[in-house]
Amino acid sequence: MPPEKLPAALTAPKTRALAICSVLVGVLLAVGIFVPLPFTLTEPGVTADTLGSYQGKQVITISGAPVRTTSGQLRATTISATNPDQKLSLWRSLQAWADPNEALLPTDAVYPHSDPVKAQQETQQQMTESQDSATTAALAYLHLSPDQVKVTIDLGDIGGPSAGQMLALGIIDKLAGDGKGGDLTGGKVIAGTGTVDPDGRVGAVGGVPLKTQGAARDGATVFLLPLGECSEAKVNTPAGLRLVPVETLSDAVAALTALSTGSGEVPHC
Repeated sequence: MPPEKLPAALTAPKTRALAICSVLVGVLLAVGIFVPLPFTLTEPGVTADTLGSYQGKQVITISGAPVRTTSGQLRATTISATNPDQKLSLWRSLQAWADPNEALLPTDAVYPHSDPVKAQQETQQQMTESQDSATTAALAYLHLSPDQVKVTIDLGDIGGPSAGQMLALGIIDKLAGDGKGGDLTGGKVIAGTGTVDPDGRVGAVGGVPLKTQGAARDGATVFLLPLGECSEAKVNTPAGLRLVPVETLSDAVAALTALSTGSGEVPHC
């Protein structure tokens, strides 16, 4: 009995070509899932209270002027990123893309230096410069001389420039509070991000949607951020977290004072 013939549709050249292409696509997808991609995975990092201690050490230490006892918290926020030499697979990247608590960024944008040691050195240098600018801006705001008031800052292993605003506010709160005997925080947990230059201008830093997640996780109800990052910050903003945009250190002090006293205008995104 002769063998049955396959339908012509299954043996046509076009059908065979499609079958071969399907196999190739399947192979490529299977390989692609595991092939490393040039992206860095970022997620909410630690937060540190600039009015308190971090990793067992006081964050801000001041000598040469009376220091207030403060209440509430002023938390600097961070993001956590995979090491520059750690590559992500397509599968892991897709998982991160679907998770609002994770974000993918080009590795070159996060780490201009591919060498982990150089990358760490750069972020620490940025933190040192940020601390100096925060001190200069805060003392200038209070009309105090750096020759008389000495400020030492220790944020342990936290690097980068983005803690500047919260460090400057911490110095101001420790030395003067709201200027009327109260705390800048009003007893609340305030978090934020933003660079600050010696003249008190607050600058953009990036990673705000992840930092708001970390802030809410650690109890913050108010988040200070650079004005230009409002649109980005409104992506997946945690419930109960109030976004307060500022352009200068003076803006930040005024906003916190208005929040704590209940009088005055508080900017919002």
